[in-house]
Amino acid sequence: MTTNLSRRSLLALGAGLGAGLGASTLLGGSALARAPKLGTQTPYWHRFELGDAEVTVVSDGPLPLGDPSGTFTGVPKEEVKKMLTDNFLNPDNVVLEQNSPVVNTGDKLILFDTGMGTSQAFGPTTGRQQKSLAEAGIKASDIDAVVLSHAHIDHIGGIVGADDKPLFPNAQYYISQADFDYWTDEGKLGSPLKDFVVHARKNLLPVRDRLVFFKDGQEFLPGVQAMAAPGHTVGHHMFMVTSNGKSFAFLGDLTHHAVLLLERPLMEFSYDTDPKQSAQTRVKMLTMLAANKIPVMSYHFAWPGYGHVAKNGEGFRYYPEPMNMLL
Repeated sequence: MTTNLSRRSLLALGAGLGAGLGASTLLGGSALARAPKLGTQTPYWHRFELGDAEVTVVSDGPLPLGDPSGTFTGVPKEEVKKMLTDNFLNPDNVVLEQNSPVVNTGDKLILFDTGMGTSQAFGPTTGRQQKSLAEAGIKASDIDAVVLSHAHIDHIGGIVGADDKPLFPNAQYYISQADFDYWTDEGKLGSPLKDFVVHARKNLLPVRDRLVFFKDGQEFLPGVQAMAAPGHTVGHHMFMVTSNGKSFAFLGDLTHHAVLLLERPLMEFSYDTDPKQSAQTRVKMLTMLAANKIPVMSYHFAWPGYGHVAKNGEGFRYYPEPMNMLL
């Protein structure tokens, strides 16, 4: 016998089942199990394919910036808060993510940026990159290359551990010389940049003999090309990652927020070394990425930070890529 179930017959079946159940069952009576709350969350990593490469995104944990006033500038603070509430975001506490792609090319295992490490300058929710790597089944000792977009505290903080020893013992480290020189300069220890310089020296100097300086446009690792994007720092770079004809751009800190600095890309960000240069770089690079429909991975966008940018009026809009749970 062949049975054909239409949507209407399924609805009728459901209604009949409901009528056959006692009220106590439907309303949560003793017939239903009372499971305890688990109080746990999913592991903080996500994996996808890029051509012949495998990409695993790992998190260093959320980084709360707090009130956007004074951090996102050049636009009235009331407008900034409206932009956040219009996008269903907390107007009083801007929270960034820290998304690091780990690219397995088959020959090399490459990590981009290392998070806050032991520093709790932005609170206790950061510093979990090593835990995320372990959750993803990746050993720190297997990392061949650590690529650094720039030398700010939340990108180089996880190079060394609490004992000041390198956490990636077999890796070479890649950064622009301009950023290394600027942020390890002892002469800045008496300036407002002191905390950033102390943190950079703590992490970069122990691996000084394993540092390699890349240049703009250079493919310094197979499938990884440096792209100068100055302004956020003097030597800030983003990277084009390519495998078998597929690419994405790791943005580093080209833009920190998927609403504020995309809808209004000329808005300024207080952590930029040169805010006006940074804004011009942001417009230039986002225009190129949007025109060429190149996927992006943003270090600070909502987890896991992978999607596209498109031109939208005078600014841009970010379209998150749905997470594909099948490899």
